[in-house]
This record gives sequence, C-alpha cells and structure tokens, in this order.
Amino acid sequence: MRRERALKVVLVVVGLIFCGLVYPLMMFVKQDPALAMMMSLYVTLGIFLIMAARNPSANRSLIAFTAWSSFAHAGLMSLQALLNIIARRELIGSAVFIVIGAALIALAPAKQPVEKASVVIAGGISFPPGSGTPAAS
Repeated sequence: MRRERALKVVLVVVGLIFCGLVYPLMMFVKQDPALAMMMSLYVTLGIFLIMAARNPSANRSLIAFTAWSSFAHAGLMSLQALLNIIARRELIGSAVFIVIGAALIALAPAKQPVEKASVVIAGGISFPPGSGTPAAS
C-alpha cells in the first residue's frame, strides 16, 4: 500500500513538473522551435501522468514509457554535454531525468494476472479458452 501511495505521489509530482514546462514553452516558441516542440510533448505527458495517478496499475505502459524515455533523454543529454555540444550545466538535467526514471521503475506496479474468460454462445454453451469443444456443465 505504501509503494502504491509513493508511486501516486511521484506520478503527480513528475506530472506537475512536466506541466510546468508550459511557461518556458511559450518563451521558446519563436527563439528555439525544436526545444518548444519537445517541451510540448513533456507538457502533454505531464497531464497524462497526473491522470495515471488515479489508477497506476491500469497505466503500466505509460509509467514504463516515462521511465525509459527519461533514461534515453538523460543518456543523450549526458553524451551531448560530455562532447561539448551543449553546456556542461545540462548534466543537472540528466541527473533529474535519471532520478525520475529510477523512481518510476522502482515503484512501478506489478503486472496483474489476467483471468481467462470462457466464451458463452447462444444456448448457454461455453467454450473454455483455447479449446474448440464445449465445456461440461
């Protein structure tokens, strides 16, 4: 129960951080269109993370995407900083993305077992999954 509560808090906090990018997004629209476009994706992701906090188990794919894309973003930013393509101070942003990804992976909800349902056709005859013959009633 604590783990799920912690995950919900992380989802809301990360969602709010990403949504907070809407302000710099407006400033970068004309100055750096590519950066503004990337920020728009994070703002959108932030909205969906906040919504996912209601039922994290039903949003496992979104949580995994956020975690692994954060690792990918951090890796690329780190490489760019080390190659002096971007400023070294951007390594702080890489660290933030690594923390986000690690927190989401560590707190990710376990995969729920899926119940196999039998198929019921007209007349009340049921077919168990994977069989072509009716089940005994």
